[in-house]
Amino acid sequence: MKDEALIGGAWLAARHGIELVAPLAVTSRIGGRRTTGMVDGMASETFVPAMRPAPDLRGHLTFHLKHEVPHLELLARLFGCIDPGELTAWIDAEPGGQYARRAGFLFEWLTGDRLPITAAPSGGYVDALDPSKLVTASPDRAVPHRRWRVRDNLPGTPAFCPMIRRTRAFDRAASLDIPALLAELEQEFGEDLLMRSAVWMTLRESRSSFAIEGEADQTDRIQRFADVLARRTGQGPVPLDDASLAQLQSAILGPRHSLPKLGVRESPVFVGEVIRYQEVIHYLAPPADEMPGMLAGLAAFLDRTQDQAPMMRCAAGSFGFVYIHPLADGNGRVHRFLINDLLRRDGAVPEPLILPVSSLMTRNAAERRAYDRILDALSRPLMSAIAGLHAFGATQTVYPDGVRSNIEFWGAAIAQPAWRYPDLTPHVVYLADAVERTIREDMRGESLLLRSHAQARAAIKTIIEMPDMQIDRIIRSVRSGGGTLSGLLRRELPLLAEPGIWDSVVDAVNRAFIALTPPATAPRTAPGSSPPPG
Repeated sequence: MKDEALIGGAWLAARHGIELVAPLAVTSRIGGRRTTGMVDGMASETFVPAMRPAPDLRGHLTFHLKHEVPHLELLARLFGCIDPGELTAWIDAEPGGQYARRAGFLFEWLTGDRLPITAAPSGGYVDALDPSKLVTASPDRAVPHRRWRVRDNLPGTPAFCPMIRRTRAFDRAASLDIPALLAELEQEFGEDLLMRSAVWMTLRESRSSFAIEGEADQTDRIQRFADVLARRTGQGPVPLDDASLAQLQSAILGPRHSLPKLGVRESPVFVGEVIRYQEVIHYLAPPADEMPGMLAGLAAFLDRTQDQAPMMRCAAGSFGFVYIHPLADGNGRVHRFLINDLLRRDGAVPEPLILPVSSLMTRNAAERRAYDRILDALSRPLMSAIAGLHAFGATQTVYPDGVRSNIEFWGAAIAQPAWRYPDLTPHVVYLADAVERTIREDMRGESLLLRSHAQARAAIKTIIEMPDMQIDRIIRSVRSGGGTLSGLLRRELPLLAEPGIWDSVVDAVNRAFIALTPPATAPRTAPGSSPPPG
């Protein structure tokens, strides 16, 4: 696309040499006729020549704010490189213009600098952001800004304000009715069975959360995280301040850990792995001095979007947290804890249910890749933008929280707008799909398994009386052994070898589990014994 055809945000980026981490939601150009194209939720708009703006900041910034989806990363980088006098002259010439006032407000909001305007802005109050294009603050949380006669309806703060575009895919995702999906389960299986399955799902979520981190065999840690899910979900303040995070981190990590200090980190952190003795960085988190402001911004987002779609708030809160990465260890587990925590707080998931979303994320290699891809939506282009601006030094620095690190980074100024204003639209779509499939597939399958197991227990008791633990062993043996009476059971329970007894038991078990679809191909652990596989 030739630069002379670009208009709006694309023109501003090209004119000022701005390289964006997050792509523009709308790329506009001048062509022969009016057309619109969509690829992965991003629009390509062609306008007729009569729509071409004046070739200056005023013309193209007005076009961007009026016809496109405002892009905070672009505006932050733009306002950092233009001559503020050009913006001041526009506002002084048009003090009542809504786009001049919005531009002036956004300049001061993003930069913290004050424009030396001479004409007092006038006119009725206008929204800083168009709520039909982006998620904005709830109407009762918008704050009138007298200086610019603009309603500050940005959903966060200058330190952290996720951008969520109102695409068709987003609208479908945000409207996910979780209570209705759970009501369908309750109608099919009954409240009692659904509640009894809650502890099972909590263990399953804990095991799967560790599987994401490659630590599925850590039994004590799995149980500890399950206890955190059961006891802390939806309780107390949202864990976004130092004290709350330190308490949650302590509960998750347990008493034996190597961190000198818990809570919000005061040292650098990155996500990576060692390949052939070389550290490979997949994501470099914001520096420690950004943590207080960014966490406060995330808390402000949750406050300013009160009463909006729980699915949107849950996705933005949990993925926003993991991109901020405020802890020296445990960020991934807190991120996945927040999924259930925020849904519980918004009344979408009743106590004591825990949605085993991590279980779906680890179901197979394809699901793992899908989870990795959604995290890469920010991390991959960010790491490309700061390539060559970080390295591992020869010596380690001891930071105020006692952590030692030799990571060196020179690209904070380049990364900062991407960290502060991430586009979390795809994350809402991804998580809504994961939650819906978790309820419709995983939770229904777990409830069906529990009901089948209870029916098998009851049927066996009509054939032979014995404790539930022995019945559970028999059920496992039937399901894993193809209906053959093992020598061990024959010796321990001779009654099973009497004519007709074992055949009746096998028939009872098979009838109870016939409703499982698809048929089980591997043994599943019975309630009352050791935890099920993740």
